[in-house]
Amino acid sequence: MGSRSGWSAAAGLAIAGVQLMISDAALAQSVQGMEDHNRALVAKGFEAWANGTGSPYDLLAEDASWTITGNSMASRTYPTKEAFMSEVIRPFNSRMQSRLIPSVRKLYAEGNTVIAFFDAQGTARDGKPYANTYAWILEMKDSKIVRATAFFDSIAFDDFWKRVPEKPAP
Repeated sequence: MGSRSGWSAAAGLAIAGVQLMISDAALAQSVQGMEDHNRALVAKGFEAWANGTGSPYDLLAEDASWTITGNSMASRTYPTKEAFMSEVIRPFNSRMQSRLIPSVRKLYAEGNTVIAFFDAQGTARDGKPYANTYAWILEMKDSKIVRATAFFDSIAFDDFWKRVPEKPAP
């Protein structure tokens, strides 16, 4: 009897272990699926930006916060999509003669975070080129960017921001 109950306990543990492995595999597959989905969304946003048909900013949730790190003239946290767009992106674009075009070096995804490492260049309204290298850490939720942290060359940015005045809105 003792060996039979020992066998039952061992079988029960083995079954529990198999169930745990299956559960872990399903969770890993689910996380991989989320990472692939988020990476694909961001890649599509960059492709639209490069083609002039949209941008990764289209993925921003209305209450998304965007932090520009460092000491540039734009460095701070913007608490909403509209604050970021109205205080940085629209003024930036108004300083451009030809639009900024990104070239993605690499997109990384882990969990709900996508990291975009890319270069972007265009021509400022004063005819001089603007080029910079960026790293964006994008936290995703429900297929939207809810928090972003951006790194770039603040010297190149500040030179452009000071040198080229914002074009008045029509």
